[in-house]
Amino acid sequence: MAQLQRQVGVWGAVFMGLGSIIGTGVFVSIGISAGIIGAGVIIAIGVAAIVATCNALSSAQLAANHPVSGGTYEYGYRYLTPQIGFMAGWFFLLAKSASAATAALGFSAYLLDFLAIDDQGLAVPLALGAVIGLTGIVLIGIRRSSTANTIIVSITLFALGVFVFTGLPEMDSANFDPFFEAESGNTISSLLQACALMFVAYTGYGRIATLGEEVRDPRTTIPQAIIITLGVTMVLYMAVAVVAIGTVGADTLSSAAAASAAPLERAASTFDFVAAQPIVAFGAVTAMLGVLLNLILGLSRVLLAMGRRGDMPKVTATLNQDATTPYVSVLIMGGVIAALVLIGNVKTTWSFSAFNVFLYYSITNLSALQLSVEERLYPRWVSWLGFALCISLAFWVDLDIWLVGLGIAGIGLVWHEGAKQLRADG
Repeated sequence: MAQLQRQVGVWGAVFMGLGSIIGTGVFVSIGISAGIIGAGVIIAIGVAAIVATCNALSSAQLAANHPVSGGTYEYGYRYLTPQIGFMAGWFFLLAKSASAATAALGFSAYLLDFLAIDDQGLAVPLALGAVIGLTGIVLIGIRRSSTANTIIVSITLFALGVFVFTGLPEMDSANFDPFFEAESGNTISSLLQACALMFVAYTGYGRIATLGEEVRDPRTTIPQAIIITLGVTMVLYMAVAVVAIGTVGADTLSSAAAASAAPLERAASTFDFVAAQPIVAFGAVTAMLGVLLNLILGLSRVLLAMGRRGDMPKVTATLNQDATTPYVSVLIMGGVIAALVLIGNVKTTWSFSAFNVFLYYSITNLSALQLSVEERLYPRWVSWLGFALCISLAFWVDLDIWLVGLGIAGIGLVWHEGAKQLRADG
């Protein structure tokens, strides 16, 4: 069967990871989580970082030993059971399609702010346009996509640097008092819900693993790229959250996230450095495009792997003539993301992503526990801790979200059994 070419090195993989992470999480979800737990979102970022680190290390050692497109979908098949492997792929498609829709909606919100257009009716059409445009870029191939991603990430890092350094002098310690403001009235449950939502903001490192078939020297490149990516992200998230809350307070951030999905732009508008607002808005626009680009890449590679195995229609495994792009999978996932954009609510799409991504990484950690001593790069307790934290946090999203999630998981199992029967009859 045709294989994708290995064209990506360590820094190319790092920038793909950063492009997948630094976007919706920092520009939107900090504001959403601030509405749930107030300034305590800073604690939620730290807890989420611990969960992400455990999962990242499990992902890194699995990808280093089994470097193919598909990520945990392939690991579940190899180290657990076909049913669990399929569900990993199913959860990934659900979670990251919702994340991509959130990124597209965030892009349109910040773009409208950047252009000073006060017409929220344009948000969904602009988001759909972004999905269509970036699907076209991914169709061109991984190398050109990587170049576009590097440019996007560089602009985003510059914008966030401007936000942090120009916002520091504007901070007021009164904005951190009270530190915890629980939306539900229960501090512990609100903190756990915020942790669950912030965890999703870190999960872009998984794009590095799903691109394992296209990375050079995967056993060395993948672990290095994942660890570097996660370290940079943790520092950046903490800095941005502290400055954002210190300048305008958690309530303002939350209101801005709910009204326009552009909370950092609202904070930057209060800075004495007047150029901060348009710089942050433009950086957010590029960041959302970077996330969307990388999610389309990752989603299409998982759908490719599922098509190869027969869990999805065989046509999804079709590559272009140069064996650089699974173009049918790219088009399908672009269509799914566009459909989810029509929901038009970032908290709903982000929460749905959170539930499914926890289940996905639970399977990642279980797979890592099956590695032999020779294959293992990190202690077993890392994967056990990652698994326990994922399961513990999965059900702290809104009740209706996880009920819908469980229902769609059931549909996935029915689909898998049907596909298996068709293969047997064929």
